[in-house]
Amino acid sequence: MSSIGTLAFDEFGRPFIIIRDQDKKKRLTGIDALKSHILAAKAVANTIRTSLGPKGLDKMMVSADGDITVTNDGATILQKMEVEHQVARLLVQLSQSQDDEIGDGTTGVVVLAGALLEQAEQLLDKGIHPIRIADGFDMAAHCAIENLERIAESFPVSDREQLVRVAMTTLGSKIVNKCHRQFAEIAVDAVMAVANLERRDVNFELIKVEGKQGAKLEDTMLVKGVIVDKDMSHPQMPKELKDVKLAILTCPFEPPKPKTKHKLDVTSVEDFEALRKYEADKFEEMVDQVKATGANLVICQWGFDDEANHLLLQKQLPAVRWVGGPEIELIAIATGGRIVPRFSELSADKLGRAGSVRELNFGTTKDRMLVIEECHNSKAVTIFIRGGNKMIVDEAKRSLHDALCVIRNLVKDSRVVYGGGAAEISCALAVAQEADKGLGSLEQYPFRAFADALEAIPLALAENSGLPPIETVTAVKSRQAKEGNPYLGIDCNHCGMNDMKTQHVLETLASKKQQIMLASQLVRMILKIDDIHSPAEPMGAQ
Repeated sequence: MSSIGTLAFDEFGRPFIIIRDQDKKKRLTGIDALKSHILAAKAVANTIRTSLGPKGLDKMMVSADGDITVTNDGATILQKMEVEHQVARLLVQLSQSQDDEIGDGTTGVVVLAGALLEQAEQLLDKGIHPIRIADGFDMAAHCAIENLERIAESFPVSDREQLVRVAMTTLGSKIVNKCHRQFAEIAVDAVMAVANLERRDVNFELIKVEGKQGAKLEDTMLVKGVIVDKDMSHPQMPKELKDVKLAILTCPFEPPKPKTKHKLDVTSVEDFEALRKYEADKFEEMVDQVKATGANLVICQWGFDDEANHLLLQKQLPAVRWVGGPEIELIAIATGGRIVPRFSELSADKLGRAGSVRELNFGTTKDRMLVIEECHNSKAVTIFIRGGNKMIVDEAKRSLHDALCVIRNLVKDSRVVYGGGAAEISCALAVAQEADKGLGSLEQYPFRAFADALEAIPLALAENSGLPPIETVTAVKSRQAKEGNPYLGIDCNHCGMNDMKTQHVLETLASKKQQIMLASQLVRMILKIDDIHSPAEPMGAQ
């Protein structure tokens, strides 16, 4: 008992516990605790609200080390922010789980969660119990998801143009949007090259994304093979090879060394010459053994000394050294070769095959990269991104990751809904209609609040596009209600029309469903917390 407090008795002999260190604790209970949570969540949601949509603005995050990140990806912004409030951290994790599961919609899910909590605050002020609000939100979320499945459209995964349009919608809000048709095509071609359409699965490990600053975004290319950040071990080795047979070695490519602790004493010049000749003969024998298998390029995980390098040049056997483990594996998958861990196991059937291996040069710099193309197994691809500076290259990588994830989701489930807030307005109308059908008396309030919260996405899109938000959303909403057309959304690109089907603004059904489910689950979790115990701030802290 002494560890948590002391037992005492009042004047009538009734026991009670005096809990220790209560003066050092800070406590919020009931409605104050809920208001504190909602305030923190709204602050986080409002921070990234301006990053939503094709006209959304970027954020610059500066770390304690001075590293700068410029991005409008919701998950990246929240990850880089130093959030201390416990509930605000839950929103960071919400955005991260959307990124891990879907890869896109990380900003939208946080904006939706913030809007739901804002509506919940008004219901709490009316005196409705938090659990009744949470239950009502859950029922409204199911109603919204049913409506999404009703308005969703499907298309065959073989329809490349539709896939490119969905990828273009994803990339429309990114820094790469000036060449987003090119990036969308690269993302689609990369995913379809490695996709297993029978299992409806995509192995992302076969897609490697490399970046190099310099040149411009338009120089980004898709390589049906592997790019390795290495060059030939000797500057006089050929820079381009055709019909290549690769020996992929993870064993040391050098003369054998004694593996015991015995030392070798060299007492005369003749002994030293004999030892040097033995090493040279041994290495020559190893080179001849590699050439005998038919290999005309050696990829080594380990290095070899300059003498060995010179001998390789003399024997006309090009080599690449110090290639990392993941790259070795990718080269083996792409070329259909086998990784050789022991030199004695090397044979002709373990060689990889590639149509060409060439060195890439970059302007006036000494940087070089190897491109292995026309591989035996075309299922390994590399996206090589160029950009004016490191920040642009990093943001382009994040943008492409989103596009790749979206195409992967379409391979798994090819149903799409229309973007520009069209799906959210349609769901808001469906949820509001359900509330009018005579639900249980109290459930009507959370249903209508949920419908209002769904409109936060089109409102933010209109505001970020420089349109009058309330006028624009109400006009589109009334047209949707009159015409029964779920494809009408916010004209963010100022095309002069609201039909998202004609504008080809497409989003995956999986992403929209996940956003509504995750946001409503998080709001339920927050509404159930009514008591916070936390350490008080130390004396003198601001």
